[in-house]
Amino acid sequence: MKELMTGNEALAYGAYLSGVRVGAAYPGTPSTQIMEKFATFPGVHAEWAPNEKVALDAGIGAAFAGKG
Repeated sequence: MKELMTGNEALAYGAYLSGVRVGAAYPGTPSTQIMEKFATFPGVHAEWAPNEKVALDAGIGAAFAGKG
């Protein structure tokens, strides 16, 4: 069955389908909608960071740990 979704939702879905399991972001347009959708998928870890650098560091750490 086809599902209607926004571009931001499609981006989150595509990331999930490609194997991304960790997401960190600083709240603000457009990342808010992307992370809210990403957090709904099973088996993912999604977190809000206090600023962009912390989000980047969390993503790099996840990638180094093989959890990306």
